[in-house]
Amino acid sequence: MKYSSLNRQSESINFETATIKGQAPDKGLYFPEHIPVLPTTFFNQMESLSDEEIALQVIAPYVEDVIPMAVLKDIVASTVHFPMPLEPVSTGVVALELFHGNTLAFKDIGARFMSRCLGYFVRNNNQKVTVLVATSGDTGGAVADGFYGVDGVEVIILYPSGKVSTVQEQQLTTLGNNIIALEVDGNFDDCQRMVKMAFNDPSVSAQLFLTSANSINVARWLPQQFFYFLAYKQWADKHQPPVISVPSGNFGNICAGLLAHQSGLPVKHFIAACNANDVVPQYMQSQHYAAKQSVATISNAMDVGDPSNFVRILALFQNEYQSLTNIFSSVSITDAETKQAIQEVFTNHQYLMDPHGAVGFVALQKYLQAHPHEKGIFVETAHPVKFFDVVEPIINEKIAIPPAIQSIMHKTKKAIPIGAQYEDLQAFLLSRR
Repeated sequence: MKYSSLNRQSESINFETATIKGQAPDKGLYFPEHIPVLPTTFFNQMESLSDEEIALQVIAPYVEDVIPMAVLKDIVASTVHFPMPLEPVSTGVVALELFHGNTLAFKDIGARFMSRCLGYFVRNNNQKVTVLVATSGDTGGAVADGFYGVDGVEVIILYPSGKVSTVQEQQLTTLGNNIIALEVDGNFDDCQRMVKMAFNDPSVSAQLFLTSANSINVARWLPQQFFYFLAYKQWADKHQPPVISVPSGNFGNICAGLLAHQSGLPVKHFIAACNANDVVPQYMQSQHYAAKQSVATISNAMDVGDPSNFVRILALFQNEYQSLTNIFSSVSITDAETKQAIQEVFTNHQYLMDPHGAVGFVALQKYLQAHPHEKGIFVETAHPVKFFDVVEPIINEKIAIPPAIQSIMHKTKKAIPIGAQYEDLQAFLLSRR
């Protein structure tokens, strides 16, 4: 499998090089040169396969021989070591819970897979690798956990000051060791812009061996397909494929779902559920893409005004708008609708959603009202406790704190404040040489 830049100005490379580089020299995202299609027999026998066997068959064509099969098996087993259950919520609606990993967020899958791949690739490297990543919330904690203590790797995480939840900030700022948190006086788009500029700065690349752990990196993006295959394994009515609503910020998760669909996974329709950051819903109405300054919402991990992975979604459909609309739609959900859904679902169905899952739930409900014969899945991307400061006032109850969170809440925050100008990040990076 070769990977090409979507800007078409860089040479094709293999999975190892794409993982290490993160982003192409021409500033484009790497994209597989062909989409492997899985045989019908794979889907027919899926219920008899283990999660590890399913995940291995899905990812192996993308990795090929750059990682020995025995090593890849171990990486996959470590990646899908926690459950991803479908939980019934209301008539015709189930939640895909992706918050049972170490940091209680869906990004545990991509971060664990990438950290183990990168650890294998740099095992004999004499130069320290610096993983540079921007986070709007959950990526930071997942990457910090996934890479914590990995030999030869230093992780630098940029996060927007005051725009992540209390739990998210504790997860990404309290580990220390090889994990460094930079608290940026700006928003997520500032953080993401600064990271992208660093990758294209010759003065930095001359001093540091730099790679990314955002979903722009193929090793973070591709394993997110596992969610959708494992959901289909549990889906009761194989004769009626589900509608899947995915809370969407940087659009890596839903892009992975669409990739899985093109590999043969039966899905009726995908909904990109957005908050007030509505760049993609606006595009789907006008066919005109216009990035915006992100605005703060209670579903903060989705506060993205220029989602990087949407260009990959367009590439999946050869930039043909009509082909995209056949399987994909997008809708913007307000904070008021999100809060109302959290309260009503908790009261009426005894199911507690986090703000991001609630955006997915509302978007799915709207779709099913217009398509009453369909059934659907909404993706619960994080445990509600990660947003207790938002959720508890809505339900008027305290959320039980899992042991994984109890253990970090008393720890001291270790974060270095920097400005939102690239020169601030550049100076910090050059000081690390």
